[in-house]
Amino acid sequence: MSRRRRILRAEDDWMTFREALTEQRWDDHRYYHHNRVNQALHLLSALSFIAAYLLLFVSPSAAVLLAWLVAMPSRQIGHFFFEPHEYDHVNHASHEHKEAIKVGYNLHRKVILLSIWAACPLLLLIDPTLFGFLSEATTWTGVADQVATMWFVLALGAVVCRTVQLFFLKDVQTGLV
Repeated sequence: MSRRRRILRAEDDWMTFREALTEQRWDDHRYYHHNRVNQALHLLSALSFIAAYLLLFVSPSAAVLLAWLVAMPSRQIGHFFFEPHEYDHVNHASHEHKEAIKVGYNLHRKVILLSIWAACPLLLLIDPTLFGFLSEATTWTGVADQVATMWFVLALGAVVCRTVQLFFLKDVQTGLV
């Protein structure tokens, strides 16, 4: 294949990727962000995530705790409690239809993820070293660091697992988007 043809094909692939990203973002926006309270909670969440990303360079543990204790709950509370779960008259879609086409984490998958998140600190009660993966904490700050480490690994694992799962359920592009 000529160099020019490879470049054109790469540009076509990028456009397809961008179009798929645009479609997924549009589906997420139009189906899941009608409620003003949810929108306000998403703003709080977004600002918290930005602060967490900046804090990551100064205090990784504090960044993870901010993300999991402020950004994630404020974002998810809006979806669980403020977004309507009945028939969507604006988009002419049932809640079940919207949940079925949700590519990322729909409400069912969020319940599983948040249950694992809540259970993580309890593992430290079973074994304070998390079966030898962490050093034993001697202070509350040490425990917070342990929990932050577990939640950071959980966040990475959640992204990687869902991405790989989508590779098999849909295709590689959908997983990457």
